[in-house]
Amino acid sequence: MASHVLLLGLLTISYFSALAFGDESPLQDFCVANLTSPVAVNGLVCKDPQLVEPNDFFFTGLQTEGNTSNALGSQVTPAFVSQLPGLNTLGIAMARIDYAHVGVIPPHTHPRATEIFTVIKGSIEVAFVTSNPINRLLIKVLQKGDVFVFPQGLVHYQRNVGHGHAVAIVGLSSENPGLIAIPSTVFGSKPEIPSEVLEKSFQLSKSVVAKIESKF
Repeated sequence: MASHVLLLGLLTISYFSALAFGDESPLQDFCVANLTSPVAVNGLVCKDPQLVEPNDFFFTGLQTEGNTSNALGSQVTPAFVSQLPGLNTLGIAMARIDYAHVGVIPPHTHPRATEIFTVIKGSIEVAFVTSNPINRLLIKVLQKGDVFVFPQGLVHYQRNVGHGHAVAIVGLSSENPGLIAIPSTVFGSKPEIPSEVLEKSFQLSKSVVAKIESKF
């Protein structure tokens, strides 16, 4: 009997521990982000509900083509909580991505979100890499109307492999998904990661590491 009680207690503790690590459901209709509040919390402070207005739940801009005249040949137009305060605590966001011919979104991760990716125009190669120890690359070319999912936290990229401009719309399972761009994070951190670490980690010479760092 005592062992059964102990087992039940352990299961109860495990259950409530699991709940504690999950995202909490909103406890009100909405929590429009107060983008000017100096208070630091895990997320953003709620705006006074009496001061909420329709524009807090509105964003325009995804209809506008992004400027892809940059080194990557791509442009992300986000509709995250910073642009759409009404998303605060709701756990969703979206973005438009424009790609010039051969444009890329470099390898990156979203530490707080799974991403669902839909091609609106063009042909786009997408891929993600599974975690250690396999590090398997899962890669596919998508056409207009195709959908692909990038699991939360995994390194992924996109590349325009069509003959002209390409467009995608993405959904994310966080109002603030975060972005860790692998090249600029590793070679462009402030302060810099010691060159000795990069040389040994990537098996590169000091001059090559310096050249890559100069790009960022």
